[in-house]
Amino acid sequence: MKRLLPLVFMCLVLSSGARAQQTDPNTPATKEDIEAYLQVMHAHEMMANMTEAMSKPMHQMIHEQYLKDKDKLPVDFEERMNKELDDLMKNMPMDEMVQAMVPSYQKHFTQRDIDALVAFYSSTTGQKVLDELPAIMAEGMQNMMPVMNKYLAGVKERLEQQAAELAQKSSGPPAKDAPTTPN
Repeated sequence: MKRLLPLVFMCLVLSSGARAQQTDPNTPATKEDIEAYLQVMHAHEMMANMTEAMSKPMHQMIHEQYLKDKDKLPVDFEERMNKELDDLMKNMPMDEMVQAMVPSYQKHFTQRDIDALVAFYSSTTGQKVLDELPAIMAEGMQNMMPVMNKYLAGVKERLEQQAAELAQKSSGPPAKDAPTTPN
């Protein structure tokens, strides 16, 4: 019994130290913690699915650009651009990209944060979020394209106007009979 008591005491001390370390809210997440989180999130597959989902609206943009400017573009413009886009998406280094994200997750999340995220993404709701996210992103991108196109058209118009004004200013003072424009 005398030998058993120090052994039990030592086990209690060691296990309480380990438990305290596990519950410390500031314990940094390890690389292994992040990799487990990314595995539960199916990060590689999710990135591939999101890339595939984003390619559809990008193909649509290429098509619209071709229709808009087809008299200025080569006949095979759309086909070549779609092939380039598909090759770009297919050859993306997904595994390297996922691994490159690990230090950022470690910087911003503690071990406790990652444990909570793993628990959430392991749940039915978390898995639904992961399953639906590519479709949500594709639909969102498709829905925002008209907004982006309108915004970019406005930016283009403003830049062209500013360039014209700068060109006019740099061409020298107006002739004596020419009307001046107020600034």
